[in-house]
Amino acid sequence: MNLILETDNPNHYLGHSSIINYHHDRVRSLGVRLSQGVTGEMALVKKVYRYVRDEIAHSFDIKATIVTCSASEVLQHGHGICYAKSHLLAAILRMLGIPAGFCYQKLILDDAEKPWLVLHGLNAVYLKSLNRWIRLDARGNKEGVQAEFSVEQEKLAFPVRQELGEIDEPMIFVNPDQKVVDALRAAKTAADLYNSLPSEL
Repeated sequence: MNLILETDNPNHYLGHSSIINYHHDRVRSLGVRLSQGVTGEMALVKKVYRYVRDEIAHSFDIKATIVTCSASEVLQHGHGICYAKSHLLAAILRMLGIPAGFCYQKLILDDAEKPWLVLHGLNAVYLKSLNRWIRLDARGNKEGVQAEFSVEQEKLAFPVRQELGEIDEPMIFVNPDQKVVDALRAAKTAADLYNSLPSEL
């Protein structure tokens, strides 16, 4: 896929906000810890990615009640859905000086019981050593889901089945989509969120 940048200024992909709040002590402390002893940009991105993918649970997988949104909230509670985990991954990488953005796919929520499209969130990361962006999906692996760090061929959480109307959006956004943030903030429980996931950017 030919990815499209929302802006050509890489510094915009290093910004912080109330959602990508890498100035928070909890986020900064983790970033420093993960970077210790790591040599090279690619090794650092891989380590941070694997941490968010493997050590932060997906809220729906563990049947969590609380809904997290900002990077610090995800760390505080130890879980988040795909959107929230992408917020954390971007926050840590940006704190470490590595540009990171947000990507979305439109995927069928559940083929059997909820066959409608919802947004799925992931990240794009700029690797200076390769002079290009790669996409990473920190959703969290489970049976039937096996996302990996790869610079050669994307290994994301889900295949995009165009024949079923699923869509892979090529844009790399600077900030999380506002409809995504609004959905996370409005949901009182994870169950509420599951039934109100946004379908459009």
